[in-house]
Amino acid sequence: MSATIAGPIQAPERRLYWAITDCLTVVRNELVHIARQPSALAWQLGFPIVSVLLFVYVFGSAMDVGGAVDYQDYALPGMFAMTMAQGFMNTASIVAFTRQLGVMDRYRSMPMAPSAVVTGRGVADVLGASLDLAVLAAIALVVGWRPDGTLPETLAAFGLLLLLRFALTWVGVYLGLLVPNAEAAGSLFAVAFPFGIVSSVFTPPSMMPQWLGTVAMWNPVSSTANAIRDLFGNPAPHGGGWIEQHALSMAMLWPLLITAIFLPLAVRRFQALGRT
Repeated sequence: MSATIAGPIQAPERRLYWAITDCLTVVRNELVHIARQPSALAWQLGFPIVSVLLFVYVFGSAMDVGGAVDYQDYALPGMFAMTMAQGFMNTASIVAFTRQLGVMDRYRSMPMAPSAVVTGRGVADVLGASLDLAVLAAIALVVGWRPDGTLPETLAAFGLLLLLRFALTWVGVYLGLLVPNAEAAGSLFAVAFPFGIVSSVFTPPSMMPQWLGTVAMWNPVSSTANAIRDLFGNPAPHGGGWIEQHALSMAMLWPLLITAIFLPLAVRRFQALGRT
């Protein structure tokens, strides 16, 4: 009787154990691949640096966001959010490339948890995004940006940035499994670019045409950008829209909603590869 009862109780635990173990195996493989591709790593770290220098020193002197707000204090938190948001394009390209090389077929032929490939890619992306964010924050400090919030508020702001990146990872994984090849995944830049730009990253939505400002206000990137500005203690002009007044709540709600939609889609798409 006891053996009959123990079996069903232990089975989910063993499945969870192997799901975590297989996920960590995929993470290790992804990190080894990144370490063996120094040029890709250099581009990944160099892009945030160039972006900061471009928008602070080239465009910054010509930008006015209203009031006595320093544009550097407004734009740099926005750049943090945009960098995290546009990372899903790299995720899609990597997933499409590994699929094209046959790596996905190897994974599917192994006795591993069905979710491990997708979740492993997600964890590896968050680790890479943490490095991007650290480099970006260091460059921002060098050019004069300072967070004026408390330490817990500053850590919470960086946590929100990684939460957004984590959620959008599943969008990238799903799209990478959906497109036919790596070349097609590269065209996703046309989607990622306006997703980051049409937001409050560089300009308050209240200064845009009304229809465009509405789109920008309801962009998840805007909610994260506005929330971290408040947490960093960087003054920023806000409009009277409900979503701008509840930026912190929406910065947590948007990633949860995105994850709830695209994580199951990504896992199902991976499981369906063998049937296509």
